[in-house]
Amino acid sequence: MRTPVNRFPELGRVLPTSDLAGTAVSRPGRGREGAVVAAAFVICLLGGTVRVEDALTAPPLAAYLLALVSAAVLPARHRRPLAVLAATTAAGLAAQPLGLVLSPLVIAPALVAAYACTLHVPGERRAAGAVTLAGVALLAGSVPLAGDLSWQDASRIGSVPAAPLVAGLVGHAARTRRAYLAAVEERARRAEESRELEARRRVAEERVRIARELHDLVAHQITLANAQATVAAHFVDSRPEQTRVSLRELVETTGQALDELRATVGLLRQTGDTDTGVTEGPAPGLARLPDLLESFRRAGLEVTLREEGRARPLPPGVDLTAYRIVQEALTNVTKHASGRGTRVGLDWGGGRLTVTVTDDGGAPTGPPALSDRPPGYGLLGLRERATAVGGDLTAGPREEGGFLLTAHLPVPPVRDTATAEKGRTGHANDGTEGTA
Repeated sequence: MRTPVNRFPELGRVLPTSDLAGTAVSRPGRGREGAVVAAAFVICLLGGTVRVEDALTAPPLAAYLLALVSAAVLPARHRRPLAVLAATTAAGLAAQPLGLVLSPLVIAPALVAAYACTLHVPGERRAAGAVTLAGVALLAGSVPLAGDLSWQDASRIGSVPAAPLVAGLVGHAARTRRAYLAAVEERARRAEESRELEARRRVAEERVRIARELHDLVAHQITLANAQATVAAHFVDSRPEQTRVSLRELVETTGQALDELRATVGLLRQTGDTDTGVTEGPAPGLARLPDLLESFRRAGLEVTLREEGRARPLPPGVDLTAYRIVQEALTNVTKHASGRGTRVGLDWGGGRLTVTVTDDGGAPTGPPALSDRPPGYGLLGLRERATAVGGDLTAGPREEGGFLLTAHLPVPPVRDTATAEKGRTGHANDGTEGTA
């Protein structure tokens, strides 16, 4: 059973599909069915009171019999429309042999059957052919059996076959209207389903985006905090001063993590014009890359940066993606790599930005790396980020040892050198290498 569509209240009720016509039609209730049959019986009976000389008399027994037989078959017109049309037409043809005047009143049940035929018979041509055949039969049966043909007879001969044709046209119009309403309802239902699917898709995408942002934020800050705590624990006895420095950095890192987490959650809690009092700062990008690398160096990771090609201003989405790729890659090195030396590369050649993060895979030169942990969703999230901005990302172990992550991100063409240089203020010079 279909669900009513709120957008179209007039289509709230569902029209059942006819097994014959294949269009949505409504079956009359018992009260309405009884009223139609009773009306057809009364009209047919009144037709039996008319005489050839246009006089009115009490309906004879033949009129009662004809009206009763014609009206009795009408309830079956929904299931057997062709059979009911044939039966009511045959009953109308029996009017003259029974001494009755064949008029549109006498064939009232046949008109009801013609209407139902065009409404329920599958195929418009088939229904039109059946109604036309009934009209031709009534035309032949309306010719007087004896006597001269008067003007009154001629008018009846013309009106009798025309009546079922008119009823058929009315039924065709009703059928077309109901099919149109059913089509509108179906389109509205499909549109509603499409909106629901689109809403669910957007919710799923938003959940993935939120999970990705929280993962990048929490994993980075917690990894740094863990690494700084590891450094403090490693030097607690041999180098107390280094321990105090590491603990101060740990406090700073956890404070930043709390601030960023509070800001992120505050933004996620905003709905519409609701103001949570949290101010959204600028999204991180490559301009903050030196600060990011320095934070990892303080955690004990030896990281160098090499940049090649002419730097260009990046769209916000691509800029954030490049930053997050470097951030997550260095976080994974801190958590999983056995060596502590890592190289970050930015190559602006070839009309795209190539970001590479390589760890040497050698023996540790500082405090031990974090304990081995099962792989999480970091690389999956990075691939999703790169794909979302039109790029790609690959990652895997190197033959000479270590791990290599490579991302290719689209870069808009440089239109103005000054603009390009301005967009990359704070980055290392072309072709330089070091700890910038």
